Amino acid sequence: MLRKKIAVAAALATAATLAMSGCGVGGSTSSPGKTISVLVEAGGHAELQPVADEFTKETGTKVSFVELPYDGLYNRLNSEFTSGSVSFDVAAMDSVWMPTFKDAVSPLDSLFTDDVKNDLFPALVKEANSGGKYLGMPVWTNSEILYYRKDLFNDSANQSAFRAKYGYDLKPPTTWQQYLDAAAFFTKDGMYGTDMKGAVETEYLALLSQTGEKTMVTSADGSSVSLGDANSLKALQFDDSLAKYAPPGAAQVDWAAAQNLFNQGKTAMSLFWAHEYRQVPKDSAVSGKVGVAQMIAGPGGVAGVPGAWYLTVPKASGQQQAATDFVKFAYDHNELAATSSLGLVARKSAFAKYESQSGYENYRPLVDTLNAPATIPRPATPKWQQIVDTVLVPMIQKSLQPGADDQALLNAAKEQVQSLVK
Repeated sequence: MLRKKIAVAAALATAATLAMSGCGVGGSTSSPGKTISVLVEAGGHAELQPVADEFTKETGTKVSFVELPYDGLYNRLNSEFTSGSVSFDVAAMDSVWMPTFKDAVSPLDSLFTDDVKNDLFPALVKEANSGGKYLGMPVWTNSEILYYRKDLFNDSANQSAFRAKYGYDLKPPTTWQQYLDAAAFFTKDGMYGTDMKGAVETEYLALLSQTGEKTMVTSADGSSVSLGDANSLKALQFDDSLAKYAPPGAAQVDWAAAQNLFNQGKTAMSLFWAHEYRQVPKDSAVSGKVGVAQMIAGPGGVAGVPGAWYLTVPKASGQQQAATDFVKFAYDHNELAATSSLGLVARKSAFAKYESQSGYENYRPLVDTLNAPATIPRPATPKWQQIVDTVLVPMIQKSLQPGADDQALLNAAKEQVQSLVK
């Protein structure tokens, strides 16, 4: 899902008080065996409603949803976990929040059988585990993939001109160099070849993994920080190079802005979350013209950043068994979410069931990207959102300024990260 900035101050406050929430004091206001309350982000409600309907039909237990925007969801979790009394029995969490709230949720180790782990992407299994315990069950996952304009790439005049200029056929790019060539070629006549998202960090993180880097910025304990090394410089320099073929103001472009640029027909390509494929407006300039492919590859291969959401059971809920039953049911019936507005699932088998069907052309590129050996999860540190907001995004934006010294920016960022996670 799209990541927005969240309250860093609240995250810092959580660390000092989470131990209180792990004691099981307080409890849900739900009636045991009758209704469970599920706290979700806006998009997550649509994903889980089909599951909830079937759960109620089979078990008789009703499911009520409390739906909040991204920032509001984090703040609600932080507030209630800190107080030790919760008003919900199941909480959907962005993967980057799991380390922050690990002491406030019940372990789900019994659900993670070998069969379950084998049907999930390795990065998702790794993210689910914090402190040696499985704390959340993934219900949907995401990654950036390549979006391109089929009409432009299939145009015979464009194909002839591209071959004459670059010496190879015009096709959806699979490497950094091919992406730059195509971006340069389509930057003309009021159109731009790509976007450059200076206001978010995930695109840079994907590029970092594409260099073959095995540490995404920092290890969980801060003992290893990759910023400042050769791979981090390659990734930042390539990210910067996209700005030459992107609309002005790249430093302020976030996911929403990039989505609008592509849907309005102003960019020929975009590296964007896979769920966007089902979100292209029918009346947009690109409707019916969108092609998708797996994420591009750098010197270390194809890589994306897993964008998974997990269902967790708060320790303070008074309905542990019913909540855990719902989490298991959501995994067992994960394929029901495929028909929702976002159409995202988590299990390999659920992707396989739909990937050959019309309307699900984004599934195979997403699966290939998530299965790529270079795809790794973000570090399991409770300081991650603070690192994003105060270090990574400012670094990326500064790198776009004329005359910026990328190596110096990376070195300074490394010192900042080390001070945060030590």
